[in-house]
Amino acid sequence: MRKLCLITGASAGIGAATAKLAAKAGYDLALNYRSDQAGAEAVAADAQSDGAQTLIVQADVSDPDQIENMFAQIDARFGKLDALVNNAGIVDVATRVEELTYERLRRMFDVNVIGAIMVAKEAVRRMQQQPSGGAIVNVSSVAARLGSANEYVDYAATKAALDTFSKGLAEEVATQNIRVNVVRPGITDTEIHAKGGAPDRARRLAHRIPMQRAGAPEEIAQSILYLLSDEASYVSGAFLDVSGGR
Repeated sequence: MRKLCLITGASAGIGAATAKLAAKAGYDLALNYRSDQAGAEAVAADAQSDGAQTLIVQADVSDPDQIENMFAQIDARFGKLDALVNNAGIVDVATRVEELTYERLRRMFDVNVIGAIMVAKEAVRRMQQQPSGGAIVNVSSVAARLGSANEYVDYAATKAALDTFSKGLAEEVATQNIRVNVVRPGITDTEIHAKGGAPDRARRLAHRIPMQRAGAPEEIAQSILYLLSDEASYVSGAFLDVSGGR
């Protein structure tokens, strides 16, 4: 039987790349998106060509009611959950701390921290009910330890919060055959930079990276799939930086 993996923010970038690799690795997929339905449908079609059953679920993870509805749809279709890739996240335009607004901070933490925690909570509740347990990978960022001064200090702070949550959750559920790990990408060539108002950011900042290039979404996805896999059966509470050496 194929395992079921829920990927949030699956319509593009790292989420889409992870979905494609997961389908090839033998997972069925629940694909979450907030607004890019066409992107999610394209990812689903690609996964289906590799034999995966797919469920596309629209939900804004900052809304607890939408999270509840998402899991209700997964329960009705599959009745189980073996893996979660907690990938949904947002960034905003580069700015200094003194220019931050309450509204920006509220949205950033609602999506990147509270939403991720609520999704993980619902995943754990389901994994606890099955002897096979499950695996969770939370997608953080090397910004959590670098701080992102003069650009995205608020984003970096949300990812640091996600790191701390992940460590605590990993210890809470370790005896229930549930593993929780973190992948921290560095600068990766995805659409998120354009959403933050800097479409050329990955190319422009490549010189800061020891490897002198941005990462590809597929390179991040490979690390996520490793941590979900049985090859990582003794890995929990770990942080894997996939950042070109930075």
